[in-house]
Amino acid sequence: MPTASVALQGRRRRDAVNTISTRLRARRSGAAHEIREAVLPARLLLVAKTTLAVGLAWLIAPHTPGVTDEYPYYAPLGALVSMYPTLMGSVRSGLQTLLGLATGIGLALLVVMTVGPTWWTVPAVVGVGMLVAGTGWFGAAREYVPVAALFVLIVGGQNADDYSLGYLVQMAVGIVIGLIVNVVIAPAPLTFAAAARVDAFRDQLSAHLHDIGSAVSESWPPEHEKWADDAASLADTTSELRTALSDADDSRRGNVRARGRRGETRHIHAELEALDRIAHLIRDISDEIADTIWDRPGALDLDPALPDPLSAACHAVAEVIAQQEPLTSEDHRVRGEAARAIRLLLETVDDRTIDVRRSMGPGVLAAMHLRRILILSGQRAPDDEVDDGLD
Repeated sequence: MPTASVALQGRRRRDAVNTISTRLRARRSGAAHEIREAVLPARLLLVAKTTLAVGLAWLIAPHTPGVTDEYPYYAPLGALVSMYPTLMGSVRSGLQTLLGLATGIGLALLVVMTVGPTWWTVPAVVGVGMLVAGTGWFGAAREYVPVAALFVLIVGGQNADDYSLGYLVQMAVGIVIGLIVNVVIAPAPLTFAAAARVDAFRDQLSAHLHDIGSAVSESWPPEHEKWADDAASLADTTSELRTALSDADDSRRGNVRARGRRGETRHIHAELEALDRIAHLIRDISDEIADTIWDRPGALDLDPALPDPLSAACHAVAEVIAQQEPLTSEDHRVRGEAARAIRLLLETVDDRTIDVRRSMGPGVLAAMHLRRILILSGQRAPDDEVDDGLD
């Protein structure tokens, strides 16, 4: 067998083994992350409050007036559906649940007072309930519209009136108890957790740019491909962080533990906006370099003179991305080095453009994006160095 063919098969086997190992590590890491999420202090507090609310609802439910005490099992359910990590989330969920229940019960009673439950009216009212639930008025409680209608017609039967009243009142009792528990034991604002995740995203961007810098300086094609695969995850991370910040803002509304610090998340929002723009630029660099390395469609040749200054500029700018306030004199020195590395890369790009009479290439795009990243980071070098090298 030809030597080249043997080498190719060996490389394919190594690639397959590396892929399997990477997937196994990712699964183990994902499982460990999910376990950590389940035992976070905020989650444990929510578990404790939910347990307390459900217990109180079950204790109080049998003492409601009239026929409603015949349906005490709906009160714990109401307490359960009302418990959210944030107070405003609990309020929204509780109100939407009651609205959904009332709508479903109303549809069912309309059938009871007219043709009655039959083989065709039951599925028909469930279908109408699902249509109404799709309007978006009921939020996460939209499923309760057809469910309530179905329960009243099938479970309520001949006692549909009493069942409907007991169902709605007991759910309301549970929801009110859940809200009271959430007010008395106020959840901690999620601001600090969101800020920590944004800081971790900053470190992720820095590490990714370091990986790109290492890739372009390796013997080609590089053996390490994970940096190219990780580029696609940056957009998903940004979306998750926006959700986390939205939850942090929500956790402050009506929360006595957040009193006097209403604007605390503004700087986190601003930081995330900058990091999001930086992430887009890094993804562009990563995609273009990966296209060139593995000769994908749209690949452009990288001039042989560019890998060294490009690698140095990537590493230098990555160090700047990782910096956080307050800045030190060492941070300013690192910024100055990044500015000089970008200036050297730009000079090399300009010289090679003149020499080879060609301006298109991954080095040009990377130089422009690295310059922009340094500016967006808000961590620029001293004015004399930045103006000299970047303006």
